[in-house]
Amino acid sequence: QVQLVESGGGLVQPGGSLRLSCAASASRFSINAMGWYRQAPGKQRELVASITGGGSTNYADSVKGRFTISRDNAKNTVYLQMNSLKPEDTAVYYCRANIYYSGSWNVYWGQGTQVTVSS
Repeated sequence: QVQLVESGGGLVQPGGSLRLSCAASASRFSINAMGWYRQAPGKQRELVASITGGGSTNYADSVKGRFTISRDNAKNTVYLQMNSLKPEDTAVYYCRANIYYSGSWNVYWGQGTQVTVSS
């Protein structure tokens, strides 16, 4: 069974930084694209950043220049470095990954981690 385990959320003041991590685990699997989404109260889940297996990245306009997505393929882990955080970045952040497991490609989601930006 595939699991995506997130960590690194918390409470931070405006202008501060946080680093989110998401580690995938299972026996005998492959990972292609990975990404981070977020959902604020009363809003739809939205893409924050994504990274392909080859390392190409894509960012939402609202986070360009402030957030950086990266991955460590040896550790099956994707990271989201968030700098210059704003109150509007407050949301539950979810990790998403396209994983080949048990004979097929499927999308898997993490359980979510809360990020709160407030003074």
